[in-house]
Amino acid sequence: MKKFIYLVMILLGALLGQGAFAADCIQGEATRIWVVPRAIKPGVPVKVMAVSTASPIAGMFLTDPQGATRDLPVTVSTGGMPWWGIVEIDHLPDSGHYQVEARANDDSSACQELYLDAVNRDKPVWDEAHEAFFAAWIEHLFDGSVDQDLSFSSLEPVLRDPERNFLYDSLGTHEDKNLPATPDCADFPYFLRSYFAWKNGLPFSYRFCNRGSATKPPTCAAAIINTDFVRQPASAAVFRTVSARMMDAVQSGNGRTGLASQETDFYPVPLRRETLWPGTIYADPYGHILVVAKWVDQGADAPGILFAVDAQPDNSVARKRFWEGTFLFARVASSNPGFKAFRPLAGNNRLLTNSELSNYSLEQGELTPEAFYAQMYALINPEGLDAKQAYEAALTALVEQLETRVKSIDNGEARFRKNSATIAMPQGVAIFETIGPWEDYSTPSRDMRLIIAMNVLIDFPQKVRNYPELFQLTAEQAQQASKEIEQLHAQLTAERTIHYTRTNGKEWELTVADVLARKPAFEMGYNPNDCAEIRWGAASGSEEYASCRRHAPAAQIRQMQMVRDWFREAMRPPR
Repeated sequence: MKKFIYLVMILLGALLGQGAFAADCIQGEATRIWVVPRAIKPGVPVKVMAVSTASPIAGMFLTDPQGATRDLPVTVSTGGMPWWGIVEIDHLPDSGHYQVEARANDDSSACQELYLDAVNRDKPVWDEAHEAFFAAWIEHLFDGSVDQDLSFSSLEPVLRDPERNFLYDSLGTHEDKNLPATPDCADFPYFLRSYFAWKNGLPFSYRFCNRGSATKPPTCAAAIINTDFVRQPASAAVFRTVSARMMDAVQSGNGRTGLASQETDFYPVPLRRETLWPGTIYADPYGHILVVAKWVDQGADAPGILFAVDAQPDNSVARKRFWEGTFLFARVASSNPGFKAFRPLAGNNRLLTNSELSNYSLEQGELTPEAFYAQMYALINPEGLDAKQAYEAALTALVEQLETRVKSIDNGEARFRKNSATIAMPQGVAIFETIGPWEDYSTPSRDMRLIIAMNVLIDFPQKVRNYPELFQLTAEQAQQASKEIEQLHAQLTAERTIHYTRTNGKEWELTVADVLARKPAFEMGYNPNDCAEIRWGAASGSEEYASCRRHAPAAQIRQMQMVRDWFREAMRPPR
């Protein structure tokens, strides 16, 4: 009798437990749940990400084969649409049927069934859900506190970090362990897109483009559509081959194509927060490309921030904040710059045309630089800018650029310790576009952006006087605020410092005020054949300069003098 009662209790418990499963466990219209690894094994850790285009993720729950439901500790995004939440489950101990549910407020927004020892995979098509997942993956990949100096020697440590990379080892073959990932500026967004496509069994596309001319932006050939990842999970070797072929094809011209062109990898989007998702690129007029990474809301005591990440010719990767010194915008005939999104592939592997895109817009092509920046700052700070906060944010952004330059010059010095041979310098405008050691270790493009950034900071008080409405000030208030900014500028630039490594291996401290005073030296500081002291503007005969042991050839110095006006005027010639 006792045995019979015991069996009945087990049966009743199982029947009652079944009631805990959702009657219709389906993905939501605006929320989707993603699970890695693809094939879940008993005892193996599982990661779950819920992504929503409707509302923030409020909670996530797991129902086990016995019908017991438990609340999962979820890490949620703070950057706005698309919203996401991530949970990590140590392991699923039993084979069988599980359910994961995501909730927004008190309502279920999506449900995903999990079966151990089976492939959990959605249909591989670039729909809005996959685009939102791509955006969420990018944001999580480069997330960090506002004050964190987020920089890496290359993309490799980012992708190899399971705490950052939600897709780490998602194929279950240890495919990320030794995966090479060293894209440069132009390759960077393509590498991220193709990596995401590889892990999710999606197609991706790219084109061969030219660099345009002085009178027209670049144009491109027909798209190459790759489906190597679609039919079955591809090995790391296949991805390496495919990505190498892609990176040999793309270059900076791919991002600068005409806004109205249909034969492009990217298309322009409206300047609205709901369309500028992480993963959107920003292509500047001269070929540099950044990838939007995160929005930070404006607070009562802190300005809003739009973060982006970029890669440099030396393959280093760093996070940057939006401002005039980083996001260059100009109306030039040789380029159509701006925020752009990857052109999506329809279910039949056909690229959508401009008329089929719901968020295609030509508005950026109609904006002056002043209007472009004003509109972006209004998006980032919808409550208006506080002049002092805005100045301090600009100063912080400049320091970030200087810190990035420290690493770039250190990389050049490391090269010369291994190989003392002089690096050849290309002629004319090719100093910005060549390949090889000059591209890897020189800094002409970065230094021109740095000079622009210095000008923005120096001219900030005048900006307050010229655009009082941007700071919600009257003309009279702006006059007083600009004087206060001038005082703040003198104080903070004397306090903020950077440190670079001299030829003798010792650090040297420079205040931001020192750097600003040396601005003319940066017009000639991009040649890696010069020692670090020269590149940081040390005065000849000074204690700082005394450790310098390497100088660029006289012929290269003459070439640099011939094009110095480009840097003095902070205006790169059209290509």
